[in-house]
Amino acid sequence: MTVSLEQLRRCHFAVDLGAARTRVYVKGLGLVVDQPSVAAMNTRSGALIAVGEFAEKMTGRTPDYIRVVRPISGGTVVDIEMAQRMLRHLLGDKTRRMLRRKPRLRAAACTPHDADPLAQRATIETLVGLGARRVELVDTLIAAAVGCGLPVERPEATMILVCGAAATQVAVLSLGSIVRAERMPVGGESVDHAIVQHLRLEHELMLPSQAVRPLQLALSENGLTPQGPASTEIHGRDVSTGLARSVRVDTAAVRDAIQTPLTAVLDGIGKVLRDCPPDLVADLAERGMVLVGGSALLPGFDQLLRQATGMPVHIAERPDVCAVQGIGAMLEGRIEPLVLGPRSC
Repeated sequence: MTVSLEQLRRCHFAVDLGAARTRVYVKGLGLVVDQPSVAAMNTRSGALIAVGEFAEKMTGRTPDYIRVVRPISGGTVVDIEMAQRMLRHLLGDKTRRMLRRKPRLRAAACTPHDADPLAQRATIETLVGLGARRVELVDTLIAAAVGCGLPVERPEATMILVCGAAATQVAVLSLGSIVRAERMPVGGESVDHAIVQHLRLEHELMLPSQAVRPLQLALSENGLTPQGPASTEIHGRDVSTGLARSVRVDTAAVRDAIQTPLTAVLDGIGKVLRDCPPDLVADLAERGMVLVGGSALLPGFDQLLRQATGMPVHIAERPDVCAVQGIGAMLEGRIEPLVLGPRSC
């Protein structure tokens, strides 16, 4: 779905519904919500107990009658009612009252590249339930490129890699449009799962859901490269006895365990480059690619991409909020469209 900058300037707020975090940008106020996409509810009464960071801390620590849910998966709303309730609580009464006073409230939302019509419809219905009379959808790749300051409107190639929790998207942009793009169903969660499975099979150790982040094994200095630490200690629960146990894990084995999801990302990048016109690929050899998204902060990931592609690789200044900042810049009118019209002789 295409949308013009003029239509976006009429919007009053924008939402980036991510699998890991939900962010809301309100015109004139800036980024007002940046919280995990998690909600906790009482299954007996149906009441919403907590949302955001507090609900995320409750994961794996609740009694039977409290259920922690994630209404958004892979950038797609899978539970519209719960997503609406979560957004209402994240916005707060003051912000919601301010938005309700707007005549013909308009909203904008980021959607993954090539999202199917059902996923788009779910996003629209979620925001309509918050009072929006009209919802404009923006491709996450375009929004992230604008948010990290790439000159997307110029007649030159820019390459962006959006590293999300559930999916990774890569695109080459020129003249304000996507020339080639690819979406891989692997992300930070896939890397987490690969590490958890490795520890379970090789060390008979189960990791707690929140007390120990699986990526801590690879997040030490240059964890994804051979220059990183040789080993690291991790705490978890023994599969056989159920008792707490600590093991020292070889990080080289961890790097091997996560090669499958990382290889899928490299394959997607190669496909996009092979399908691009040669002139644009020549531009990329000099300018390289920019990494955005929370998983872009994985130390050593940029070096891995640099070695595999031979291109310069840069990490955006604030990669986790680039998409919502980009769509916010469009709302505020800070992005001027490139006008291509007939020349007078």
